[in-house]
Amino acid sequence: MAVAHKALGAMLRRKPIEQIEDEAAATGLRRTLGLWQLTAIGVGGIIGAGIFSLAGAVANETAGPGVLISFLIAGVASAAAAFSYAEFAGLIPRAGSAYTYGYAVLGEFAGWAIGWDLLLEYTAIVAVVAIGISGYFNDLLGFLDIDLPLWMMGAPGTEPEGVAGGSYKVNLFALLLCLLIAYVLNLGMKSAARFETALVYLKVGIVLLVIAVGAFKIKTGNYSPFLPFGLDGAFTGAATVFFAVFGYDAMSTAAEESHDARRHMPKAIVYSLAISMVLYVLACLVLTGMVDYRHIDPNAAFSSAFDDAGLETVGFVIAVGAILGILTVLFTFMMGAARVWYSMSRDGLLPGWFARTHPTRKVPTRITWILGAGSALIAGFLPIGEAAELTNIGILLAFIVVCVAVVVLRYRRPELPRQFRTPGMPVVPIVGVVFSLWLITFLKQETWLRFAVWFVLGCVVYFAYGRRHSLLARGGAPAGKTAGE
Repeated sequence: MAVAHKALGAMLRRKPIEQIEDEAAATGLRRTLGLWQLTAIGVGGIIGAGIFSLAGAVANETAGPGVLISFLIAGVASAAAAFSYAEFAGLIPRAGSAYTYGYAVLGEFAGWAIGWDLLLEYTAIVAVVAIGISGYFNDLLGFLDIDLPLWMMGAPGTEPEGVAGGSYKVNLFALLLCLLIAYVLNLGMKSAARFETALVYLKVGIVLLVIAVGAFKIKTGNYSPFLPFGLDGAFTGAATVFFAVFGYDAMSTAAEESHDARRHMPKAIVYSLAISMVLYVLACLVLTGMVDYRHIDPNAAFSSAFDDAGLETVGFVIAVGAILGILTVLFTFMMGAARVWYSMSRDGLLPGWFARTHPTRKVPTRITWILGAGSALIAGFLPIGEAAELTNIGILLAFIVVCVAVVVLRYRRPELPRQFRTPGMPVVPIVGVVFSLWLITFLKQETWLRFAVWFVLGCVVYFAYGRRHSLLARGGAPAGKTAGE
C-alpha cells in the first residue's frame, strides 16, 4: 500500500510555476524571435497541406462546396483551444508547451503522457506533410517532362494502377526533405527563422495569387448543391481538415527562444490562427467556385484547377509555391517535437544527454537529428494513409489537457499575472474540450490501437526511468548538463 501511495504521489506531483520561470530565464536556448517571426512560424505551421491538399480532397470526397463549413467548424474548435494556449503562453513562457502546462497544473504523469504523445504526433505530421509535398513534386516533374526512376517515387505498395516497369521502393524526395529540415533547424534558430519567414511570405503570396486570379474564374453554379453530402458530410470534413488548423501549438514551444515571450507569444498564437482562417475561407470559396466539386483533383487541387481553366502557367507557379510553402509546416512541427523532447530531458524524465545544446548555435542538435531521421524513415517507407493515422489523436488530447488545465489553474491560482486571459471562462475552454472529444469519435480503431501501443511504451519508459530521475524526484537537482557542456 505504501509503495502504491508513493507511486501515485510521484505521478501527481506538480512542477511549481515559479521554478519553471527560473528555468526559462536560465535556458540554454538563444532568444532571437520577435512577434512577427513567431507569427510567421505559426502561420507556417497552420497553412500548408490544408489548402494545397486537404481542401480539394474533402471537397471532392466528403463535403462538396460545404468544405467551407468544414473549415469554419474546425476553426471554432481550434480557436477555443488557441485561447487557452495563449493564456498559458503568457503565463508560462517555456519550451514544452502542452507538456509543461500539463506538468504544472495536472501533475507529472499527465505532463509526461502528453509530451510523450506529442513526440510521435509531431514527428508523424512532418512525415505526412513531406509525403504530400512529394505528390506536388511528381506533378511538377511531369510538367517539365522529367522522368525519374520508378523505385524512388513512392513508398512500397503505393504505386497507382497501370504503372509498368517496376515498383516503388522508397519515397526518396520525402525522405530527403525531412533530413533537409533537420539540417536547417540545426543551423541555429536565428538562421532557421529567417528561412522559415521567407518561405511563409512566399506561401501567403501564392495563396493570395490563387484568390486574386481564381476569383475571376468563379462560376456561381458550381456552388449548387452547396451540401451534396448533407450537413453530416460537412461535419465529417471538419474532422479531417482539423489537421490543417493547428500549428500554433507547435509554435508555442519556441517560447524560450522569443524576446519578451510573455507579451509576444499570446499575440502570435491569436494572429496566426486568424490570418490562416481568413485565407482558408477565401481559398475554399475560389476552389469550389472554379471547379465542380466532382471534378476537383484531390491530390493537387489548385494547380490542376488552374490548368483546367487554361492558366497552365499559374498552375505551375502554384505547384512550385506549394512545394516550397509546405516546407514551413515541416519546420514548425519538427521544431515543436525537438523543443518538447528538450524540455522532457531537461526535467529528467528522459536522459539529460538529449538536452545538451550546441555550444555556439544553442539548439538541441542531437534531438533534431534523431527526429529528422525518424520522420525520414516514416516518410520514405510508409503510405501517407498509415502515417496520417498517427497524427490527430495526440493533438486532440493535448487540446483537452490544455483546456482543462487553464480552467483548473484560473481557479487554483487566480492571483498569477496573466498577460492574456481566455475570454468566456470557463465556457470557451469547455467548448474546446467538447469539440476535441467529438472529433476524436471520428478516428479509426487502428488509430486508437497505435496510440495505445505508443502509450504503453511510454508508461514503461516513465516508470522504469522518468519517475525516479525526474528533477522533482531529485529535489530539484539538475538531471544532466544542458548547455553543450
